[in-house]
Amino acid sequence: MEKDYAKANILYVPVLLILAMYVVYPFFDGIRIAFTNWNGFSQKFKFVGATNLIRLFADGNVRIAFVNTLVYGFGSTLLQQILGLAYAVLLTGDFRGRTVVRTIIYLPVLISALVMGAMWYYVVQYDGALNEVLVLRGHSKVFWLSQRTTTVSLLVVINTFQYVGVSMVIYIAGIQAIPGTYVEAATVEGAGAWRRFGKIILPLLFPALLTSITINLIGGFKLFDIIMALTAGGPGYTTHSLATLIYSTYFGGQQAGFSAAIGLLLFVTILFFTLVFNRFVRGREVEYT
Repeated sequence: MEKDYAKANILYVPVLLILAMYVVYPFFDGIRIAFTNWNGFSQKFKFVGATNLIRLFADGNVRIAFVNTLVYGFGSTLLQQILGLAYAVLLTGDFRGRTVVRTIIYLPVLISALVMGAMWYYVVQYDGALNEVLVLRGHSKVFWLSQRTTTVSLLVVINTFQYVGVSMVIYIAGIQAIPGTYVEAATVEGAGAWRRFGKIILPLLFPALLTSITINLIGGFKLFDIIMALTAGGPGYTTHSLATLIYSTYFGGQQAGFSAAIGLLLFVTILFFTLVFNRFVRGREVEYT
């Protein structure tokens, strides 16, 4: 039996090698590059110590991108949890056509984020479909992509629209895993729909809540494709996330060292908030008894 396990463990070796080659090595090499002035192309560069890391706190564009990243992450996550849970509760009911509705809500997830951003661009640009509707209703056209607040809000809404189906599926699975006897017992005791939801369903959904929020939070922090398709970080640097700023700094500014430092900031941000949230939620999980 031990020999069989030893032989089976050998099968892990190719996967571990690929993981080391394409994940572990690039990660640590990125940390090394963050301490250099490499431009991304030249074979000559020198180590500059913590210069790039210090610059992170002094660069105004990094501050804007960092704040935007938090808005994209927390804003999208909040909306996706509210809508996803609402859809899940409604679509676990027994009615004709619920499978079709679930499919329609989930369909945007299957579309490339770059394509989704391009589609919405033709909706919200100055001569886009949204302004055409406003003109038909007797209103003036609006520059939807000219103001930072409006554009960032639109990006949050679009990201939510695309990925709310993920939260819905997770919550549907969580609701269906709850023993029906709990809800039936509460109904017999006279508990109303809201009380059953707040006292039984929601506490037992904490594992699903943890999964959904973690996935959505990481996805929101890493938001890239939709921004590049819709605004490319503009106007100016006002809608950049840390992910798009990494791209712009590396390829546009040829500052690979500083770009790697921004990548470290993004990594630490995701790691910090994910660990904090997991620690907060895991202490409040309710188990079936």
